[in-house]
This record gives sequence, C-alpha cells and structure tokens, in this order.
Amino acid sequence: MPNNTQKSLLIAVDFDGTIVENKYPKIGKEQLFAFSTLKKLQDAEHRLILWTVRNGKQLEEAIAYCEKNGITFYAINSTYPEEQFTEKISRKIVADIFIDDRNIGGFIGWGMVHQELFGETPAETPKKTIFKKWFK
Repeated sequence: MPNNTQKSLLIAVDFDGTIVENKYPKIGKEQLFAFSTLKKLQDAEHRLILWTVRNGKQLEEAIAYCEKNGITFYAINSTYPEEQFTEKISRKIVADIFIDDRNIGGFIGWGMVHQELFGETPAETPKKTIFKKWFK
C-alpha cells in the first residue's frame, strides 16, 4: 500500500486518443510520456482501470499492448476486477480520476497529467491553455 501520507487512487484511463493516438480499430502510436506516467502511477500503487469503448479482439489487443509496455490494469471497463457487467447494472464506473481525450477542451497531454498528479506546478495551468483554444 502507499505510505501513510499518500492515498491510493482509482484512476480510469482511456486507450484510443489518450494512451495512444486515435487510429481505432488499429492501435495508434504511443502518446508522448503515456507509459512513463502510467508506470510511475502504478509504482506508486495507484489502481489503474482501462476504461475504453473497445471490446472483443480490439480490447484484447489493447490490453496486450499495454502489458507489453509494462502496464497491468487493476480492472478493465469496471470499477473492480470481480465486477460482472449485466444489462441490469450500469456500465458506468467509479474512479477518483478519469484521464480521457474527450474532456472539455481535449486531452491536456501526458506531460501535464504527470505534473498535475505528482505535485509539479506547470508554468501555465492546463485549463487556461485549453479554454483559450476552444473559446476564441
């Protein structure tokens, strides 16, 4: 477990457009700093959830790609590993943080994610940069 001053977070991470460039159903090129940041989160004992629209063969390929790059997920498209999806249960998951390219303003990039999650202060807050781009 994390040390007493650090809380273990449940972090949901999208695949296409976030971990890799969006080339669905193919696997795009790795986003800069994606795996180094995910490894650091995993090493800090945070629980990572792969949260993606992929299923079947495409989901298996994404999981294998991440495992090849050193990332093993706590759960896949669920809040915890034992959770079984049925039509009577919502597929919505619970997490402390969601990392996704479909945020308002788009994906801030793994460099900014790394800085935000590990306490480093960026020169300019991501929201200012993002909202300037969207609200011109």
